[in-house]
Amino acid sequence: MSSSDELSLRDRQIALIEKMLMFNKETSTYDLTSGLDGQEVVWKVLVLDAKSTAIVSSILRVNDLLKSGVTVHSLIQQKRSPLPDVPVVYFVQPTQENINAIVQDLIEDKYAEFYINFTSVLNRELLEDLAKQVSMTGKTDRIKQVYDQYAEFVVTEPELFSLEMPSVFQQLNDPESSESVITQLCDTIANGLYDAVMTVNSIPIIRAPKGGSAELVAQKLESKLRDYVINTRSNTESTANSLERFVLVILDRNIDLASMFAHSWIYQSLVFDVFKLARNTITIPTKTKDGQEIEKKMDIDPKDFFWLTNSHLPFPDAVENVEAALASYKAEAEDITRKTGVNELSDLDPNANNDTLNIQDAVNKLPELTSRKAIIDTHMSVLASLLSQLESKGLDAFFEIEQGQDSPKTRQRFLETLKDGKTNNLEDKLRTFIILYLTSSTEIPETFIKQVEEYFKSQDHDIRALNYIYKCKGLMKLSAMSLQNKSLESGEFDARNHASGTSSSVLLSGLSNKLYGLTEGKIQGGVGSLISGIKNFLPEKKTIPITNVVEAIMDPLNSSQKNLETTDNYLYFDPKVIRGSHSKKPKRQSYNKSIVFVVGGGNYLEYQNLQEWAHSQPASTKGVMYGSTAIITPANFLNEMASLK
Repeated sequence: MSSSDELSLRDRQIALIEKMLMFNKETSTYDLTSGLDGQEVVWKVLVLDAKSTAIVSSILRVNDLLKSGVTVHSLIQQKRSPLPDVPVVYFVQPTQENINAIVQDLIEDKYAEFYINFTSVLNRELLEDLAKQVSMTGKTDRIKQVYDQYAEFVVTEPELFSLEMPSVFQQLNDPESSESVITQLCDTIANGLYDAVMTVNSIPIIRAPKGGSAELVAQKLESKLRDYVINTRSNTESTANSLERFVLVILDRNIDLASMFAHSWIYQSLVFDVFKLARNTITIPTKTKDGQEIEKKMDIDPKDFFWLTNSHLPFPDAVENVEAALASYKAEAEDITRKTGVNELSDLDPNANNDTLNIQDAVNKLPELTSRKAIIDTHMSVLASLLSQLESKGLDAFFEIEQGQDSPKTRQRFLETLKDGKTNNLEDKLRTFIILYLTSSTEIPETFIKQVEEYFKSQDHDIRALNYIYKCKGLMKLSAMSLQNKSLESGEFDARNHASGTSSSVLLSGLSNKLYGLTEGKIQGGVGSLISGIKNFLPEKKTIPITNVVEAIMDPLNSSQKNLETTDNYLYFDPKVIRGSHSKKPKRQSYNKSIVFVVGGGNYLEYQNLQEWAHSQPASTKGVMYGSTAIITPANFLNEMASLK
């Protein structure tokens, strides 16, 4: 899945959307790059709704749409100008409202031809209604296609997807949620997972723990997939060798709550935590010269070379690498200006008729260099802003405390941190306390808990989330605490068990003292060489609970007995077997590919830890996709917990 010879989930969804934009013909038959000459591509209108906008904008940019012939894209509920000579591609959710809007466009002769695509399955009732309304217009010949695209999930990283369903954890764990609400919720989740499975184009083995929402989702999904197998007679695929199939591991969020609150040192996780990262756009609150607060938005292109190679790295590595990228750019730019005799790259005229070989060569390189410089500038700005926030909030202290789990000395250090006089990091303090509480293998003294609660009350800070945390500590002992972490460097298992998700939150003790004070424009002032000298202090990378579960299922020969005992009790569903697949205890077997899905919210920390594990043994790289009902910030997850009684 993530190996070089296989398409990533994002690649697959891009191919699906591009095929749809070519009226559901294979895009390989079109030369998309020459489409701008009007030779191959038919110009068209693309009509979206809110959901499909999220799907498309996460993987394609305006230029990509243009290459597929899309000259205009707009929302279905907005007022749109008629273009009666142009075909239209609809990509919308299968709702009554959208169907009515499409039929109204048909009545008004708004477009020449109608190619209708639904993000997910159009049910029979709505299909019949669409057919009835279209036939009443007398313009049936205008409808050229009606397709279900099985694409109702948002992909933001090569192997990361989200159903973008808010507050699922709160709804599933609220005692007041009715059975019908929970059933409907699990139906929606199963539908989204079904779309992801259809996109991967292989029927998986399904594993899930007993007795929670994950089991309910697994049952519903198995039923849908079994119907698909029966209806399409697609059960000819070999079942003899499990390596030819992938495994879908569905988990409940309660398996590990600590990972949702952990402070991570990974570049991507930091950006998501400190700023806002949604649909590949980073939003950074900044102040203008006159003190006015504004939001600065930075677009992360799916082809952003720096993000692709650095988002999963520790923050110090990203700082070092952006400095190296800038130095490389400057060297190339200086070489070009020296050869061409211009003072700046901007002095080169791409339209000039010049036979000089050096100038022609420079002009050819200019678009790539300009694009690269823009990407470097973006990440320089993001990293500088991160440094400022790290200093302002004193985040390094929280990294250190979360690493030093389960000791009186660590708890004392935390109490001292509460007295730092800062009020802009109250949420960070609460998160670290939750980590200490959840990951402690011994009873935390009541006096310590009382001191912490009194501090937050004195700051008038909402600590209602702690009520749920206190209640669920017992559940944690039965799930994450029973799992054994493993070094991703030595392959050795921990003698002690830690449920914390922070073991892969890379800590650089004292980094703040060396890096703070750097501001935008100064980040390249020798920081890289400074960091390279102190990276030896980085702690060992280790697996976290979700990765321990996935390894036990995918690679049992290299898992610990403790982890295997946990996953041996998981349910086993095979949609290709007509009856009884979950009634027998499954034998342990290996898989090369998996989808790991968390019901109730996911995070970048788990995504990155799974990818690190999957690539920790180059000779036997695994393919792991990670998805959730939503990728949730610690702040939003705290809010969900605060609403629980």
